[in-house]
Amino acid sequence: MYKKTALTAALAAASLVPLAQAQAADYAIDTDGQHAFVQFKISHLGFSYILGSFEEFDGGFSYDPENPEASSANLEVEVDSLTTNHAERDKHILSDDFLDAAEYPTASFASTGFEPTGEGEGVLTGDLTLHGETQSIEMPVTLLGEGDDPWGNYRAGFEGSTTLTLADYGIDMSDFPESMHELELYVTFEGIRQ
Repeated sequence: MYKKTALTAALAAASLVPLAQAQAADYAIDTDGQHAFVQFKISHLGFSYILGSFEEFDGGFSYDPENPEASSANLEVEVDSLTTNHAERDKHILSDDFLDAAEYPTASFASTGFEPTGEGEGVLTGDLTLHGETQSIEMPVTLLGEGDDPWGNYRAGFEGSTTLTLADYGIDMSDFPESMHELELYVTFEGIRQ
C-alpha cells in the first residue's frame, strides 16, 4: 500500500459525477446489494500473489457537480472480516504479527480533498487509518457510470486504487522479501443517491 498514486479507493470518486446533475447529493455505498468491494493484492515471497478482501464495511460520499473540489468520501472497514480463502492464513494476517485485529478492529478513510484530472477522473486525497496509524494517501479514481436503476433509485459507480507501504502503518515486514513490503488496495462500489 503506498502513498504515491499507484484505497478505502474509489472513495473519492464521488467528486467525479458529471455536471449534469443540478445540485450536490449524498450517496450510501450499496453493501446490502453486494455492489461494493474492498480488495487487496500482495506479493507472496516474490513467487505469486495473495488476493483478499474485506467483507464488512460501510460508507458514503457526496459531491457538488459544480464544485467537484468540495466533494468528500468516507469508509469504515471491519478488519476481522478479512478473507483470502485460506482460514489459517487469515488467522495469521489478523494476528498481532500483522493487522492485530483484536487491538485495531477497524480501519477507516476520510477524504481531505479532491483534484479533477479529466472528465470522470481525479485524485482523491485523504487520511487512511490502519493498525492504529493514520497516513495521508492519494488515490486516482474513475467514474464507471451513473443513472437510474430498475427499482427507482439513482446510482453512481466508481473505482480507485493505490499502493501502501505497510511499514507506514507500523506493520513490520522486515523478515519478508522486499516485494511484500507494499500492498495494492483496490476499491470499487456503487452508491445509491439518498
